[in-house]
Amino acid sequence: MNLHTIDTGLFKLDGGAMFGVVPKSIWQKTTPADANNMCTWAMRCLLVEDGDRLILIDNGIGDKQDEKFMGHYYLHGEDTLDRSLAAKGFSRDDITDVFLTHLHFDHCGGSIIRQGDKLRPAFKNAFYWSNAKHWDWAVNPNDREKASFLKENILPIQESGQLRFVEDIEGVSFHEGINIRFAYGHTDAMMLPQIQYKGKTLVYMADLLPSVGHIPLPYVMAYDMFPLTTLTEKKAFLQEAAEKEYILVLEHDAVNECCTLQQTEKGIRLDRTFNLDSI
Repeated sequence: MNLHTIDTGLFKLDGGAMFGVVPKSIWQKTTPADANNMCTWAMRCLLVEDGDRLILIDNGIGDKQDEKFMGHYYLHGEDTLDRSLAAKGFSRDDITDVFLTHLHFDHCGGSIIRQGDKLRPAFKNAFYWSNAKHWDWAVNPNDREKASFLKENILPIQESGQLRFVEDIEGVSFHEGINIRFAYGHTDAMMLPQIQYKGKTLVYMADLLPSVGHIPLPYVMAYDMFPLTTLTEKKAFLQEAAEKEYILVLEHDAVNECCTLQQTEKGIRLDRTFNLDSI
């Protein structure tokens, strides 16, 4: 098995929304904001190359939304999905599986492309993987979260016939060496791939831990549907990750690809950061 980081570009979100009840005077020490209180975030995907399978975990925001929509998120940077795949020697057509941690637009927007007046799968040779519980949550969204679930990102996947579901059972196997953890605080039944790689355990964190700036327990996003659930899930996971020396792959940290954790007198804190290719 080989793992590759696939960077799809940078975007901006409001710092207050990203750190919830934590004051700006504290969170800006690790995540500086611009004059409009916006912070820069990555959309870092993970490519798993194993035998005849090429599994892409999440795929960024895509490029089919209109200028007004994109203007809210200040997309920038030189990286794109296609450019990053090409740098690793691959193209969209090589992808066999698209694993979607959840269906918020910054995680699944690249799933679908616009061709004229048609919406089509961006990965024509791939199955798209979600789970039935989260899929139902996304296609029948609550009023608070529906702005993150864009029908044009989601429904064409099902219409294509390429949609598949994994069982929403904690620890279910997705592929040899890849098991799925579930989290329910950010959104219902978000999936976190846990990967055995070079004798180590990696967990792709999606939105349970967006960045190293979110490691302290109270640093929970205002975007989370059930923040107390996130707090419970995060506390248990971070303790496990520190004790078992997991490597955490960070989807949204604009600076750090991976990190490990350590137990301190103040609780679980950052141990070290490094790039995936240094493992």
